[in-house]
Amino acid sequence: MGHPDHSYESLQAALTLGADIYEDDIRSTRDGVPVLAHDDDIALADGSRCSLAELTLKELNASLSVPILTLQDVLGQIREAGKIMNLDIKTESALESVSILVERMGMTEMVFLSGCNYGTAVKAGRYAPHIRRLLNVNMHSFASLPYDEAMLQACAEGREAGCFGLNVPYQAVRPELMEAVRGNGLDLYVWTVTEADDMRRLAQFGVNSITTRDPAKLIAVRGEMECAEENRDWTIN
Repeated sequence: MGHPDHSYESLQAALTLGADIYEDDIRSTRDGVPVLAHDDDIALADGSRCSLAELTLKELNASLSVPILTLQDVLGQIREAGKIMNLDIKTESALESVSILVERMGMTEMVFLSGCNYGTAVKAGRYAPHIRRLLNVNMHSFASLPYDEAMLQACAEGREAGCFGLNVPYQAVRPELMEAVRGNGLDLYVWTVTEADDMRRLAQFGVNSITTRDPAKLIAVRGEMECAEENRDWTIN
């Protein structure tokens, strides 16, 4: 929505627009503070670069032109707004600190984990058994196996890892995947959708959630579809 990634402005824009779920990338500083960041390699105010994981939060903020957002600060806003947050885990080292923070804030029902391959999802079950998690499907299997085999493997891995659903690039979604996911008692979340036609198609498939960088467009599409459904219900043949 025209705001910097991992910023307070981006968060507020999403909440103001009425997004149901706010997604952001989570890493951890050297002193175990969960923060919002996609990459470990981070640009400092003096133009140099450093590993985020090698700095404490205090050291990091002293080296940045704008303080980095902590997960605790964001979760406070999420709780106040009564929304849900999707914590896209970018490093397994953040699992324990995220689990401790979420439990301390009493927000286990207001967050879930994504970014988890099978191994990370299993580890998350040990570090954060009280937090729901999505399985990021192994897209290599979709490239190397027949589609039916790959989708059944993804569903089996999701169940084995204790996940409540699958997180899938939207380009890989077909109606048969939706059917298999439902048959296995799982949800289907898709990312990252840009075009309105793709949003409509995926919503018609029945996916549970669509991640986008343009929530205003998605909310408009949802409104169109709800209006069409209401009008259809009132049609008398």
